[in-house]
Amino acid sequence: METPRKLDIATLVRDVHEDWRNFVAAEVNDHVLRVSVLRGDYHWHVHTKSDEVFYVVQGTLCVDFEDLTEELRPGQIIMVPKGVRHRTRGAQAEGGTVALCFEAADNDVLGDDPALGAAVSAP
Repeated sequence: METPRKLDIATLVRDVHEDWRNFVAAEVNDHVLRVSVLRGDYHWHVHTKSDEVFYVVQGTLCVDFEDLTEELRPGQIIMVPKGVRHRTRGAQAEGGTVALCFEAADNDVLGDDPALGAAVSAP
């Protein structure tokens, strides 16, 4: 049996200085909890395998859809259904935006970033 461990989000993101960083903090059955640090825009994309849920910890997170933008503040959650094209935008201010993302471990990303090409595993 694995021993439970406590995670501190502030400690996990303290040394993240990239404009975009996304990493797995915990695994739950066939899903993951990712910690995302965002400063500026992420590209338009879609997930074909799994819905995803964002929970904002710090800053503001804008989630753009084809016909709508939702702005989330700390303590707010949004669920993006699989197959819905979207992009996220984080705060440019010091510290950027910190969000938790819940999704299937094998979720894919198909998007406008040429580096992605065809659907690939989420980083």
